[in-house]
Amino acid sequence: MEVKYEIKELYRDVRPLIEKRLTEFRIMWEKGDDYAMFKEFIFCLLTPQSKAKICWDAVERMEKKSLLMNGDYREILECLEGVRFRNKKAEYIINSRAIFLENGIPRVKPIISRFKSPEEARDFLVKDVKGMGYKEASHFLRNIGCGKNLAILDRHILKNLKFLGKIKHIPQSISRRIYMELENIFLRTAEELDIPPAHLDLLLWFKESGEVFK
Repeated sequence: MEVKYEIKELYRDVRPLIEKRLTEFRIMWEKGDDYAMFKEFIFCLLTPQSKAKICWDAVERMEKKSLLMNGDYREILECLEGVRFRNKKAEYIINSRAIFLENGIPRVKPIISRFKSPEEARDFLVKDVKGMGYKEASHFLRNIGCGKNLAILDRHILKNLKFLGKIKHIPQSISRRIYMELENIFLRTAEELDIPPAHLDLLLWFKESGEVFK
């Protein structure tokens, strides 16, 4: 079966699940639920080279122990079982509080709202948040309902862009310039398939993992 046809057929089946998930993200932003947004931020900060579900489990362990806002390094580290590079990521979590917490209270929406576009917010996150690259920043903004046209260029996306003949190989490392080039390819592919970019991302994630997660 041609890959394009397979993707469009799968989309017909999975679209309701995708729309439900994206609605949840959008409502988070509309309600201004800064606590939920901060949880998504920590999740995305943990994801590089780690499985998404393991990272979300770690976030939930931190939440259960009331460590997201004020846990110390040792306490956080104990919750990051299974997360790769957890020593560094525990540091990243603590450092990020200086950006997103005010008197111990999350203030995510007011900070992200300062920027004129999701792209500008993404550049801020990559520049100012230690441990966050373009993929993670795009992931975070999408997950809080504020980045529907940003590409989350993880291995699932790149693998499928290669299958579709849109790229010849998967880069070993991705600079900002390469990320922007690949993002444009992804957005053009979404347009060709007549599938919104945020939908296509979750669809390809489903294609590889069998579920619509985050």
